[in-house]
Order: sequence, then structure tokens, then C-alpha cells
Amino acid sequence: MSSYKELLQQRENLERQIQEARQRENQEAVDKVRALVAEFELTADDIFGNPRRAGKSGKVSASAGQKVAPKYRNPATGDTWTGRGKPPKWIADQNREQYLIA
Repeated sequence: MSSYKELLQQRENLERQIQEARQRENQEAVDKVRALVAEFELTADDIFGNPRRAGKSGKVSASAGQKVAPKYRNPATGDTWTGRGKPPKWIADQNREQYLIA
């Protein structure tokens, strides 16, 4: 049976080996990716996409990122809701006309 100190030393050796193997394999992966990028003349947009583009057309929507004005207000608390998404508890299962903002 190994002693505590021997086990700690083994763990340190294993952790060093794991780190070396990870670095080596990461470098191999980077080399492969660079070779493919060069071979096919790929850009970062080709690989990761362009976050500025919305949808398949590549056109940015005019309403993308705009806030929607609230449509309903709780008179008791002043809380508002746009009418989009899951309704809050204060308006769920109720007649929404009484909460409409004029």
C-alpha cells in the first residue's frame, strides 16, 4: 500500500502529464484548424457566423433590439406588461381590458 506522500507525488506527476497531453493535443487541433482555414480560405464569419446578421437573408431587422411599449398596467402596483411572452400572475386568467393602458 502506498503512503500518503507517495500518493501525493503520483498525483502531481499525473497532473503534470495531463497538462502536457492537453497542451500537445490542443496544439495539434489548432494546427489542423489552421490548415483547413488556409486550404479553404475560410474567414471567422464562415466559421463562427456574424452576430450582426439576423435570419437567413443576412439583413438586419429594423425592429431588432427595440423595446416594446407596455400595453397593460396593474393599477395596484404600477407593474406593466407588453402583452408579449408569458403573462404575469397579476393579469393571468383575467379580463385584460381592465388593465389596458390608454
